[in-house]
Amino acid sequence: MKQLDERLKSHYPQLSPQEQRVADFVFDHFDDLIGYNSAELARLSGVSKATVSRLFKRLGYEKYKDMRDELRTLRQSGMPLTDNRDAVQGNTLLSRHYKQEMANLTQWVSAIDPGQFGEVVQQLARCKRIFIIGMRNAYPVALHFRQQLQQARGGVMVLPQPGQTLAEELVEMTPDDTVVVLAFRRRPRIIKPLLLALQGRDIPTLVICEPQAQAVIALARWQLCTPLDSVSAFDSYASANSLINLLANALLHESLSEGRQRIHHIADLYGQLDELEWR
Repeated sequence: MKQLDERLKSHYPQLSPQEQRVADFVFDHFDDLIGYNSAELARLSGVSKATVSRLFKRLGYEKYKDMRDELRTLRQSGMPLTDNRDAVQGNTLLSRHYKQEMANLTQWVSAIDPGQFGEVVQQLARCKRIFIIGMRNAYPVALHFRQQLQQARGGVMVLPQPGQTLAEELVEMTPDDTVVVLAFRRRPRIIKPLLLALQGRDIPTLVICEPQAQAVIALARWQLCTPLDSVSAFDSYASANSLINLLANALLHESLSEGRQRIHHIADLYGQLDELEWR
């Protein structure tokens, strides 16, 4: 099924001048469209509500609300939604981006449970090994999380390794280990069976995901949620990386003496191997 922007483009030459005014407004405000009802869209486009209704029926929607429901469903699934035209430029886009990022940060910081966060940090400090699992968009976040934790403690691994499966790794995990599953939306189907398997083996598990992922949240011992909302076509992982930074710093302070000693040893090895440019 064609998305709204594709339908508008294919029908555009056949639209009346008034309908084209609505189409032009939609192209220029595509990311905000979910927030407008039909009366608001008519007013902002400078046409009648009947014109708006006629246009969306021409595009194949029984009523305007059906189009909004379709966009909302696609956006919540993580499907990139945007017009190919660079409609919002310069300071306007920068301002909207900044406001959304700040809203995301405020949301997860306000919602975090200090008691649960403290339990997670203690668990990451005392467990034998940490396995971080991230796939698709979660994989770069998983790599960064492992790099941060590795500064403060050993025994931190990212799974799956390229080209490998999870079963061989899962069979060796014990309740002395901890698994962190990064499960952002548009998740691979294996995530739920994986969480159920970890649950069945009584392996302590933390899931990091967006707040809407209730089915995933229920399958882990601990849950830390970060919004992924963005003003652009793609999800933002700034909040997820901010949470990772907080967890890594909290872990370092949980075992500060050992962590500092490890950091100094790593720095000595950097020098011996001449791996980093310090200037």
